[in-house]
Amino acid sequence: MTDNFSRRNALKLAIAGLATSTIGCSINTSTDKPVKQQVLDSSVSDTWSNSHDRVWIGGDYWANPMEDWRIVNGGAECLSTGGNRSIHSLTHQLTNASGIFSLSVRLKRVNRGEQDGGAGIRIGVNSDIKEYRSNCFVQKGFDAGIIHNQLALGDKRVELTQTLGDAEVELKLSGEPRIGVYALKFEARLVGSGKLIGQIEDLVATDHIMGNVAVVSNFAISSEIAANPKGTSYRFSQWTMQGDAFNSVPEQKFGPILWTMYTLNDTRTDEGFVLKLSALTGPMGANDSNEAELQIQKSGRWVSVSKATLDADAWLATFRIANWDEKGDVNYRVVYREQRRDGSQIPDYFSGVIKANPTNRNLRMAALTCQNDYAFPYAPVANNVAKLNPDLVFFSGDQLYENHGGFGFIRTPAESAILNYLRKFYQFGWAFRDVMRNAPTICLPDDHDILQGNLWGEGGAAAPADAPIDGNVDAWGGYVTPVRVVNLVHKTSTAHHPEPYDATPTARGMSVYYTDLVYGNVGFAILADRQWKSGPERLNIRVGVTGEGEDPRYVNPDFDRADLHLLGTKQEEFLTQWTNDWRNHSLKAVLSQTVFAGISTHQPLPTKYLKYDFDSSGWPASARNRAIEIMRSSKALHICGDTHLGSLCQYGVNAQRDSNWAFCTPAIAAGWPRWWRPDDIKIPFSHRPAHGHSQTGEYLDSFGNKIYVYAVGNPEVGKSNNRYIQAHEKGSGFGFIVFDTAAKTYTTQAFKFLVDVASNSPENQFLGWPVTIHQDENIGVNSLS
Repeated sequence: MTDNFSRRNALKLAIAGLATSTIGCSINTSTDKPVKQQVLDSSVSDTWSNSHDRVWIGGDYWANPMEDWRIVNGGAECLSTGGNRSIHSLTHQLTNASGIFSLSVRLKRVNRGEQDGGAGIRIGVNSDIKEYRSNCFVQKGFDAGIIHNQLALGDKRVELTQTLGDAEVELKLSGEPRIGVYALKFEARLVGSGKLIGQIEDLVATDHIMGNVAVVSNFAISSEIAANPKGTSYRFSQWTMQGDAFNSVPEQKFGPILWTMYTLNDTRTDEGFVLKLSALTGPMGANDSNEAELQIQKSGRWVSVSKATLDADAWLATFRIANWDEKGDVNYRVVYREQRRDGSQIPDYFSGVIKANPTNRNLRMAALTCQNDYAFPYAPVANNVAKLNPDLVFFSGDQLYENHGGFGFIRTPAESAILNYLRKFYQFGWAFRDVMRNAPTICLPDDHDILQGNLWGEGGAAAPADAPIDGNVDAWGGYVTPVRVVNLVHKTSTAHHPEPYDATPTARGMSVYYTDLVYGNVGFAILADRQWKSGPERLNIRVGVTGEGEDPRYVNPDFDRADLHLLGTKQEEFLTQWTNDWRNHSLKAVLSQTVFAGISTHQPLPTKYLKYDFDSSGWPASARNRAIEIMRSSKALHICGDTHLGSLCQYGVNAQRDSNWAFCTPAIAAGWPRWWRPDDIKIPFSHRPAHGHSQTGEYLDSFGNKIYVYAVGNPEVGKSNNRYIQAHEKGSGFGFIVFDTAAKTYTTQAFKFLVDVASNSPENQFLGWPVTIHQDENIGVNSLS
């Protein structure tokens, strides 16, 4: 059976099996638990009138983009004159095509300029999968609003009976079903007098009505057009919905507590097992509470065990509890008490399970990487991980990309960059919070997390001031974003990890997070393989240009030097110490961002050969070899991601297959595609594995590194218009590792994106998996062939 045939069959089966739970469904959460849908049986209004001034609009809403909105004196104000700025309702959508509905909102121009893109209500907002979270990022629907002193309902326009100016107006849109259509009535009245100043009626197809509902500032202007300083922005208040066409799903609320992440670590000190748990909220205001509380369930009662203060940049509270009883599962919840303007409080709860430390059985870990948001909210992957119920979850980086959620990205100034980063990061938590709430989670930041396409960190140095002249600031060593932003990214990702091995900051006060964790009889080294990496300009390398036209078999000695760094001196010292420390565990694994080899030959098309990928940790080769020499005696499996190409290989330093194995997991949603096709360009190989699959065996990568490639998940070219099918075509999915501490083995599994793991079909995994590796094979005592 060929790989292509296998993939096609799997795709057909997956579409058939998942159609009702993901692709065709209007409401779906990140697990398979059915969401109870109820119709809206009473009128509901926004919470802004009783909320303190702040950035975060509230748990019932998603703001596009968050950084452009504020609650000000009881209303939601858009700070930007840019186009298609919107606030979506999360708990109510139009889903019942036989019901009636009514929406109303008050709006007022905040800044009145020469350019006006209008404002009002948007209904019928749907993505390709018609799922409420994915719908939030669709910038079109059926608009009902005011523009240029006209009342607009879809394409219909009527002049208002008087000039609106700065007056506040109330818009009301109502609809009743007819056969296949809705009869809509839209009217505008002045607030205060109630005077009717415009009215339109129309018949509109039902499929233009169902879906998300939102309020929109400048609905007639594309978000891709730069905000006009002479433009107009709007304020919204008293947004009300009623009617049985609406559903009512309070479980879809997102916040104030957005999600939690935790680790449980055997410190092997008098502190015993230490629990660290971070709870993230949206950006709150000066008059909101800045405290969260951790409670656990004892004898059926909730008992407070700790309180923590929210960080005013990262908006997370981190709890640390020593001597945690690790022998049994413990139910927990985090409580945040939202202060209201009228003096009342509304408690918000986020609950989960602190798992018992796995003993006398295998440790099971999910490993995930790279979530490009074209496939958001990645429900097939999130569902499958939840079904597998891992003991530990590892996200190896690129939890976000610069394009996440649209509306561009901001690197400076720090205050704006922080909010821009946070709302992109929130999409990660939104998709995977139901996995993370019930399992220890390790989360590493990578280059895209700090809004850089590539990162050669140079120990925390700033990118050269003249780097932008090159036209690609990501092709130089150093950080482009301010240290304050980088430190915040580190904090939101790793505050719940064990404390760093050596917390001494690097250059310019940049924080570090390399550390170790012992859990389930396995010791983990957690590394940063970008932060100290040398920049390519040290060797006059032009990324994407250098090496063009070189023979694929030629190893250029000018592209390596002994004084270049990959992990840096301090991490090498840590790794040396960790390698020799076997207290309370019998297996080891190294966790980092990416693989220590150049396992890609073609990108972004299967016909486009690119010899050098200096972003890979196969470069610099001397520093790579130094790291592996240290790591070898640990007998650790290296688990990583980043490449958008699942692979399983064994490193060689002095000889082929003399060192550790590395599992680079498939991307959750592969964006920039890569292929490993050395056979197609006549790169010599030897000792093809017994399975006989092409593109496998012993090779030298483009930097001269010795690698034994055992399995690789080469993608197809993604062509589908459906986000989930396209992700599947592009080789997306996730990794899973079973640590058998009794047999001293690691079983690696590489699952495709659009499958059902419960079926146990061999077609669920990429060609060549699953693979079991013995601990001794990580020092070259090889039995796998």
